[in-house]
Amino acid sequence: MKVVFYSNFLTHHQVPFCLEMQKRLGDDFKFVSTIQIPKWRLDLGFKDLDKEYDFVVRAYENEEQKEKAKKLAEECDIAMIGSIPDDLITERLKQDKITFRYRYRIFIFPDGFFKTIFSKEKRQLFYDRHIKFRKNKNLYMLAANAYGPNDFNKYGLYKNKIYKWGYFLPLNYYDVEKLVEEKEKNKKIEIVWVARFIKWKHPEIVVKLAKKLKKQKYNFEIKMIGTGKLIEKIKKMVKKNKLEDVLTIVGQVPSDEVKTYYEKANIFIATSGSNEGWGAVMNEAMNGACAVVANQKMGSVPYLITHGENGLMYNNFKGLENNVKTLIENNELRKKLSINGYRFITEKWTAAVAANNLIELFNSIIDGRENGIYDGPASEAKKYKRKKI
Repeated sequence: MKVVFYSNFLTHHQVPFCLEMQKRLGDDFKFVSTIQIPKWRLDLGFKDLDKEYDFVVRAYENEEQKEKAKKLAEECDIAMIGSIPDDLITERLKQDKITFRYRYRIFIFPDGFFKTIFSKEKRQLFYDRHIKFRKNKNLYMLAANAYGPNDFNKYGLYKNKIYKWGYFLPLNYYDVEKLVEEKEKNKKIEIVWVARFIKWKHPEIVVKLAKKLKKQKYNFEIKMIGTGKLIEKIKKMVKKNKLEDVLTIVGQVPSDEVKTYYEKANIFIATSGSNEGWGAVMNEAMNGACAVVANQKMGSVPYLITHGENGLMYNNFKGLENNVKTLIENNELRKKLSINGYRFITEKWTAAVAANNLIELFNSIIDGRENGIYDGPASEAKKYKRKKI
């Protein structure tokens, strides 16, 4: 079986999965990068991974590599496609060969609602990617967002052909019970928030939470990790509300050092809204054995969290506040969620599981039989109805 994964450029989120696929398929697995890594990512400390792995084809480098990428699309058994120039795979789609789109959802508007829906270019792009070949029998969707099936099914797209997908990050392995016991020695309950300081990540909610918890005399401290254009505004909010003793804005931390904050924290809070396509911090925090409290609107949350078992979900600020207070007060629940979250992310949502499941899905389609994966990555993704919590 020959499988080719097309995306903009190779990221550290994709490397574990790609290595697992290479382990299983050898030279029959390729990753095609279509653009060079942007300078802003290099400035943030990310590496240019395209040149570090021999399974990468750099289609942007020269005409020879671009033609190789096109030829791979025509000849491979399975193509997985992210956001790439469609001229690389147009012929494959015309021939209705087995192809998997890889998307979050339709209704995410990073450029704003009106700029998106009134953009002729964006409407054309949506038509070319999802409507033009909608009658193809062999066109499928890997939904890296639990709400993706809701969006696509609303327009009659990919009916009964959408499968769970997402991010499968590098993992750290611990004696989890020992790690959680160490966290319990904290003099104050440590809460960590990791994200960019931008509007739809809602850093202001963290300040509001700290103000509420301090007023009610809870014994806690919050650390905010990240940078972004709102960071100075948040610093001013912290100072204005006299929260310096309970809320520390750490700022930007090298990606390989962030794990030390998870390892020490009792609770992780994720406040992003529905613009969060996935939210890789969820994987990281669960891997660090934090008790997670996350906004249910985030793309990854319904896939990763079973409420009350390996984390807590919330729908509004009151829900966030109540969940955090419950975890501060209930150390047994806090330990349970921390341990179960760690076990889920290291046993059930790994790159190895994803590769095994996806290859099984691919084989079932090629053989014309039912998909044998019923849960986790590559299982059928149903419409998700937000839970009342």
